Amino acid sequence: MQPFYAAPGRMTTPGRYGALFDGLPSGVGALAEVAQGLIVHEFLTQRYGFELSGERRETVHVRPVEEMLDRIAVEDSRPLTSAREPDARFVGDCRHFTVLTVAMLRAQGTQARARCGFGDYFGSGWFEDHWVCEYWDDDAGRWLLADAQLDGMQQRLFGIGFDTVDVPRDRFAVAGKAWAEYRAGQVDPANYGLSAIKESGDWWIAANLVRDVAALNNMEMLPWDVWGAMPKPGEPIGDDSLALFDRLAALTADPDFPQAQLAEMYEGDDRLRVPGTVFNAARGRSEDIA
Repeated sequence: MQPFYAAPGRMTTPGRYGALFDGLPSGVGALAEVAQGLIVHEFLTQRYGFELSGERRETVHVRPVEEMLDRIAVEDSRPLTSAREPDARFVGDCRHFTVLTVAMLRAQGTQARARCGFGDYFGSGWFEDHWVCEYWDDDAGRWLLADAQLDGMQQRLFGIGFDTVDVPRDRFAVAGKAWAEYRAGQVDPANYGLSAIKESGDWWIAANLVRDVAALNNMEMLPWDVWGAMPKPGEPIGDDSLALFDRLAALTADPDFPQAQLAEMYEGDDRLRVPGTVFNAARGRSEDIA
């Protein structure tokens, strides 16, 4: 039987587009380059030389990899290894780079999963809301973090000096680690959020913790999908929720967490389990999960 994180999940299966993964290069670095040639970040299009229309921005709300591949293949039928021009790429965000890279790695039998948390390497002085890929490296004998979004242009733009397929864990904090450090008084939650919209706080860390737990159970949701235990912006977090988040952080902060125990907790708690309908905060509406 395949290890849990080597098998495609609901959001990472290529579905009817599985053949597009045939002939891909191997290794996380090469697959991240493939993703970079297919996706452009919605907030960085001007850096790639074009203005983004409102209609094209709507693809940031696509959840499943199968639908991403559908959009990509309809626009350009060439193999995925053929990098598209920036203005012809799928418009997404860090989560889309991550889940596509996870899907490609799993198709090659590599254990990989999406992690939701915060990165400090975007030049703002904040730990910014962000997603990366966590994958098992046989040579290193441990889980490593890869930021599939950071192509050469972005590495220059943000002054990245580390290996993007081995992101230091003090530069990217999975949400559980961020929550544990906040609760220990080691970090200021006001520095955790999204500086572009000047929103941050303990509620943001808690929401990302719930998203990370869902992703670790193969439900990689949008960064603005809201459900269950997630507190509202600025809402005081009650004792019951604090205890829940403390337990989740203790389970997920270390990459060698007990997956079966986390799965049991996720499946048994409707505050954590992704329901059939979530609230898309960016669109301000409830949406059924495809």
